[in-house]
Amino acid sequence: MTRYIFVTGGVMSSLGKGIAASGLAALLQSRDYKVQLKKLDPYLNVDPGTMNPNQHGEVYVTNDGAETDLDLGHYERFTGVAAQQCDSFSSGQIYSDVIAQERRGDYLGATIQVIPHITDRIKEVILLGVNDDVDFLICEVGGTVGDIEGLPFLEAIRQFTNDVGRSRACHIHLTYIPYLPSARELKTKPSQHAVKELLHVGIQPDILLCRCDRPIPEESREKLALFCNMNKANVIEALDVDTIYSVPLNYAKAEFDLQIFKLFGMTPKQEPDLSKWSTFVTKWRAPQKNVQIAVVGKYTDVRDAYKSIIESFIHSGVAHGVNVCVHWIAAESLETKTGQSCPEKTAAALKDMAGILVPGGYGNRGIQGKFAAIKYAREMRIPFMGICLGMQLAVIEFARNVLGLTQAGTAEHKDTQLKLVDLMKTWTQGDTVISRTEHDNLGGTMRLGQYPCTLTPGTLAHKVYGSLHINERHRHRYEVNKDLMGAFAENGLIISGYSPDGKLPEMIEIPDHPWFLAMQFHPEFQSYPFNAHPVFQGFVGAAVLYETQNMLNKEGTQ
Repeated sequence: MTRYIFVTGGVMSSLGKGIAASGLAALLQSRDYKVQLKKLDPYLNVDPGTMNPNQHGEVYVTNDGAETDLDLGHYERFTGVAAQQCDSFSSGQIYSDVIAQERRGDYLGATIQVIPHITDRIKEVILLGVNDDVDFLICEVGGTVGDIEGLPFLEAIRQFTNDVGRSRACHIHLTYIPYLPSARELKTKPSQHAVKELLHVGIQPDILLCRCDRPIPEESREKLALFCNMNKANVIEALDVDTIYSVPLNYAKAEFDLQIFKLFGMTPKQEPDLSKWSTFVTKWRAPQKNVQIAVVGKYTDVRDAYKSIIESFIHSGVAHGVNVCVHWIAAESLETKTGQSCPEKTAAALKDMAGILVPGGYGNRGIQGKFAAIKYAREMRIPFMGICLGMQLAVIEFARNVLGLTQAGTAEHKDTQLKLVDLMKTWTQGDTVISRTEHDNLGGTMRLGQYPCTLTPGTLAHKVYGSLHINERHRHRYEVNKDLMGAFAENGLIISGYSPDGKLPEMIEIPDHPWFLAMQFHPEFQSYPFNAHPVFQGFVGAAVLYETQNMLNKEGTQ
């Protein structure tokens, strides 16, 4: 029998509801329970796919091709459970579904209203894809209580709780307890008001999860319990942490899961086994050395735009016993005022790096700076990794600077004469159409979700994966045109991974280079704390070796 846990947030945004939900899920898993997580987002965009990363952060992609909020990445990393399209819904999707049903006549001419039609649809999507063997469904409601756009979701989960009964549903409210230096105390009033906002819509939270930077005194805990109408044991600290991967450990110390079991009248199956979390955190806190890696990108001012890349570096750093020091370099900073590549700026920014990564992105802003970074990594023999656009630009850079094809470019940039990278057609693999989602307003078909890839034996890609057949997640609408790459292999750049039908280049590398590998897909979406992605592991390992050799060379010349 599935129990339902709803996570809401109050006081302010960015408190970490996604981490809270993920940490609780991992803790319940450690007691041998099966969990599933969902995200309900109040914004009116249909999905985050067309949203600006500067505003919304990373667009996470699931195996089945959903473009989702970055919190689904946390869900997967903490639990190892692959998210699905049915695990993420926005107001835009909900309203679109209801309006489409009304247009088809499904409501038989009834007046369509927020209650019951919108709220009924929200209750339906909560149950979508939830199998009977799921012990706990944890459903995070985005936004902050009090936001007008979130009201239909709060009403829906209130109704849902009444529908299934209080014995099968509980509400966790994440709030913030600020410390006021002038008064030298934690202030509980913002949390009290946040709970009142919930009470106004008919929801009494069962547990108050309190973000704070120091332990909550007993008198403050009693005050919160009194004015928020709950048992003092259900006021739980969520202390600031040095790494998000210690959250399950902290929740276990706070007996967060035990309070959940009490609310549901359950006896836990077993004691929690959090040994792998303890080992990971211990290794993370005691790295043997630092390794310097540059990320040359477009959205470097907003780190959440590259959230999965950041986490992949953490996973791989722990796997190698090192701390990956990421240097965020805006691609435009490597350009001249007229928008051309600047070798001097590039050398100054990258000379101390042991690895260079160029991530995915759209548009032409900062493109020349990315070309400069790729050229520098290739010529200076620094380990290089290119993701999605990073691979496409690596092919173009090689064509321009090694093959002399100065007109080579991508169809994404309109003035291109030799289109080495072109708009994706509706390619097929056998009888399967491999384009899943269309954005007509953006002028192309997206390749979204997980697809197979066949690697060439004996290549670096083969060595990194230890297999010839892999599956990786894509998010792009442009592809490298292999028909124009005849002269590449004989000049030193090879295609080391193809789609199974041989039509689409998926990975490229330069064999005569210490470590130069780029891929059309996004490996960062499949990296986990206890199973770092092999490409990131290989890249970080190469960077460690490069830095070690450089240090030895410097010592030898002194």
